[in-house]
Amino acid sequence: MNENVDIRLLNAQIEAETGFITDLVEGMNRTIVGQKHLVNALLVGLLADGHILLEGVPGLAKTLAIKTLASLVDARFGRIQFTPDLLPADVVGTLIYSQKDETFKVKKGPVFANFVLADEINRAPAKVQSALLEAMQERQVTIGDETFALPKPFLVLATQNPIEQEGTYELPEAQVDRFMLKVVIDYPTLEEEKQIVRAHVKSSFVTPTPVIDTERIIKARELVKQVYVDERIEQYVTDLVFATRVPEKYGLAKIKDYIAFSAGPRASINLALAARACAFIKRRGYVVPEDVREVAADVLRHRIGLSYEAEAANVKSEDIIRELINKVEVP
Repeated sequence: MNENVDIRLLNAQIEAETGFITDLVEGMNRTIVGQKHLVNALLVGLLADGHILLEGVPGLAKTLAIKTLASLVDARFGRIQFTPDLLPADVVGTLIYSQKDETFKVKKGPVFANFVLADEINRAPAKVQSALLEAMQERQVTIGDETFALPKPFLVLATQNPIEQEGTYELPEAQVDRFMLKVVIDYPTLEEEKQIVRAHVKSSFVTPTPVIDTERIIKARELVKQVYVDERIEQYVTDLVFATRVPEKYGLAKIKDYIAFSAGPRASINLALAARACAFIKRRGYVVPEDVREVAADVLRHRIGLSYEAEAANVKSEDIIRELINKVEVP
């Protein structure tokens, strides 16, 4: 019974605290036409404190989305354009010798921002990618002998282009695993594209103004951590992930040959955290199976390795995830 009272109290707290979500969504919609899934994924990443990997062809508002979000949150925005000749110092910063003081001074890199856009992350060599991914994992950067904490909140949005694979360095599986979500963006619909053209012809885009500060985001994150996750939801989350490892146990023997490597423990953790943020966005103090299903594709997409058999049969990771969601029972 106490649990019920707690949930009611939590629902009331969440209802009182989630007004800014409406403001953020409205602000994003004024600048970005369509792309509702992208906007929702950005909010989930922001509230669950997870980084996002975006994949989509050029011109689908990937850069605009993160810039708009940074403007709405009154946060510092850093952009790193990854190129083959980029060095780790260009990302995290370096020591510069000052002739005047005869000492080395720290020059911080663009990673010292609340929102960091890592544009075309697969264009830079592995040592640069790992410099950024270390900063993402540890939330700190070492320059010379000093270690600097990164600002809070800290959200990395990395983009990669699926069409031009020449001159790219694919992200290693272990590093891709550090992204909470991998979002694949599709083209706008015909109506949405007409709206985009109309807005550009009339130059009617609104410059976003801050609707919330970073302190409020940190406070909201604390509340997200209190969202109730029932044991049955935990069971459902772990079942979904385990179904990628032992599919035959869940009546999915037909997909076993399509999976080269399965989702690890980070998948279970991030699935639960993302589902909790999803419940918070919907102004609920508890997680339901729908929340898990909603974020499952984005959390698992980059954590399931496809075998040669899958490529030969033209089976995508989305097809496997769809099978998992349809077959794995909710406890």
